[in-house]
Amino acid sequence: MKTWIDGAIQGEAEAYEQLVTQFRGMALAVAYQKLGDTFLAEDVVQEAFTEAFANLSKLDNPDAFPGWFKIIVERQCYRLMRRKQHGTIPVLEIQDIIQEENQAHNPEEQALKGEVHRLLRDSISILPTSMQLAVELFYFQGYSLKEMSEFLGVNVPALKKRLYDARSRLRRSLPVADVISVFSDLYEGGRGMLHIMNGDHAADRLRQSGIQGEILVWRELYTFGPITRNMSNEKDRSERAIYLEQHLGIPQNEYLKIKELELTLKSFHQHEEIVLWFEYDLYDQAMLSYLLHYFKEQDLKNTKLNLLCIDNYPDIEHFRGLGQLTPSQIGRLSGTWHVMGAEEIQAGSEFWTAYASSDIQNHKDFLLKNTSVLPFAHPAFKAHLSRLPSVSNGLGIIEQSTLEAVNEGVDSPYPLFKHVGDQLHILGMGDLEYWAHLKRMTEEPHALLQLSGVQAFPTFQQHHDEFRHAVLSLTELGIQVLNGEADWALLKHDTSWIGGLQIGEDTPWRWDTVNENVVIL
Repeated sequence: MKTWIDGAIQGEAEAYEQLVTQFRGMALAVAYQKLGDTFLAEDVVQEAFTEAFANLSKLDNPDAFPGWFKIIVERQCYRLMRRKQHGTIPVLEIQDIIQEENQAHNPEEQALKGEVHRLLRDSISILPTSMQLAVELFYFQGYSLKEMSEFLGVNVPALKKRLYDARSRLRRSLPVADVISVFSDLYEGGRGMLHIMNGDHAADRLRQSGIQGEILVWRELYTFGPITRNMSNEKDRSERAIYLEQHLGIPQNEYLKIKELELTLKSFHQHEEIVLWFEYDLYDQAMLSYLLHYFKEQDLKNTKLNLLCIDNYPDIEHFRGLGQLTPSQIGRLSGTWHVMGAEEIQAGSEFWTAYASSDIQNHKDFLLKNTSVLPFAHPAFKAHLSRLPSVSNGLGIIEQSTLEAVNEGVDSPYPLFKHVGDQLHILGMGDLEYWAHLKRMTEEPHALLQLSGVQAFPTFQQHHDEFRHAVLSLTELGIQVLNGEADWALLKHDTSWIGGLQIGEDTPWRWDTVNENVVIL
């Protein structure tokens, strides 16, 4: 933005064109709301750009351009309204003319599309002006919430509320069975959209919601086992498949189906838009960062990349993920995603590059980066590093929370998983992953826990009913470690993985739980 403004002040034609391209649609929407006439709105916007460019040098802060320009557009509207009105062609007649011209190419399709547009434009006239403008800019013009916020001077949450309220009102008034589907065909995707998310349950809810488009469920577990920056390397992938089979019971051929998902991802250019549906926790943020790293290295061309990433939902007290939502609730999220800019994609790629690195310094450096464009990235990355052995007793956050819970009397596996999962919800840890951590804590010769009543832990394809009735108790070593009298990391001689970091008996990296940073012993 600042570069465009500076360029325009210096008289650069390209900078003028970029500003016009960016703000013309918004300006037309505002002018039409004031004048109710397409032709007059065009005239006003042209005059507004002329006035704005003539006074750019007076604008002290380039970031204030959107709001400043909106004021100029409104002032031009008021000037015109004070002058004598000229005869104009009604808007609907203009649409009829456009529709007749388009019908020459594809009569049935254009007639249907024109009717949908006419229906929606007629219907939004019942809405308050502020909602009309939000619907016009978002659905008809295709502006992102961030762009609208800068131009209108209204914060993003308020704009989301306006769009939600507008859809609610239109749902009651539009003479169609499913207003969400109508809006989907208009802007939110239809057959031209690809939705990428994790979890089959959430994906089923999305399908039932009425939101149109293809759904790709990304099945990976970047929070467990060895990972590398390039996850498509065949040698590394084979080693990862073996590790996941050994520790989680996932058959190698089942895991290697990720290749099929990658082929689908590579064909993303078939879609006009992509929506990434993710949550705030480490499980999702790691997956999101991997996908953003992938897209950063691609030429998106005309494909628009959108993001919906949330950490709460109205009326749900303990929000943990999209799988909690009903189809209707997911449907209400339709259109609240925003178009991702280069800065966000870059931040996601940097998250993955650091997360998958085998160099601890890269992890430490990322903690110092400004990742505010992806608000959940920093807390998730900090949670990732909290899994390192602590400076006090060599336990990561998962082991520490587990021992504390068992010590407090939560001694059955499933209640324990719920307790620890709720306490460490920032990790987004699934049951299969937790059982692997729990199993490691019960293994001799340095077991922290003793498991009674069952011989085996559940795996990917095997579930043991007796496991529900098993009982866990602290070993003598577990009590010593919990009290800070012994260091588990110095005793445990196996190998585990935290992101791209391999943890073994000689690993000098520790997590300082007090100062929340990495120290090297």
